[in-house]
Amino acid sequence: MQFASLGSGSRGNATLVRYADRCILIDCGFTVKETQRRLARLGVEAGQLAAILVTHEHSDHISGVAPLARRFKLPVYMTPGTFKARDLGALPALQLIHGYRPFALAGIEVQPVAVPHDAREPAQFVLAAAGRRLGVLTDLGSITPHVEGSYQHCDALLLEANHDPAMLASGPYPAALKQRVGGPWGHLSNQQAAAFLAGMEPRRLQHLVVAHISQQNNSLALARDALAEQTEDIDRVHYACQEQGFDWLSIQ
Repeated sequence: MQFASLGSGSRGNATLVRYADRCILIDCGFTVKETQRRLARLGVEAGQLAAILVTHEHSDHISGVAPLARRFKLPVYMTPGTFKARDLGALPALQLIHGYRPFALAGIEVQPVAVPHDAREPAQFVLAAAGRRLGVLTDLGSITPHVEGSYQHCDALLLEANHDPAMLASGPYPAALKQRVGGPWGHLSNQQAAAFLAGMEPRRLQHLVVAHISQQNNSLALARDALAEQTEDIDRVHYACQEQGFDWLSIQ
């Protein structure tokens, strides 16, 4: 199993997962043209995608989903709450995820995970194939026991470290937005991401990708410093960015 990113941040998110020459796209917050451009950088054409998984209805994750699905006749998987939260128009093959039940897609076992985020019925995902587990965990404001338990025994992890609390507090956002981002239904801080990693098995992780880093309320240096102790025993630590995402990483 391999995974890569088209971009990660408040201006658009999309993650690719590939197994046995089939690709799943998780979210699409870019225009069709921009998505195709970013896919080409990774050697993939949109028509090769098996499906799109959607985590939630916020624009930076869903704005490009319906246009891309219609253009290339792609199945789209999302929870009923996410579907009802936005008027997406006609979709060629809508597959609703009921009750966060697991399902098989393109040879991959997909486990949706309920997370605390200010969306109608958000889901993050753990994907398993050939005895390996990839966790994708962004867009949540707190770590619940359910989330903690769902992401144990991962071989690779894409994890949000969205903001530095001091930068957020002194930054340009209005007070209501600061409260939302830093609240229990918002986004993980660097320190929350570090606390989550402290409860995992670091030596099992082949790759850790730190993602959804705010360009206004965080910095690469602050994220690295906050996570330094928890990443000492992880061989490969990567940092996703808004413009390039990150290139293909293989889970052996």
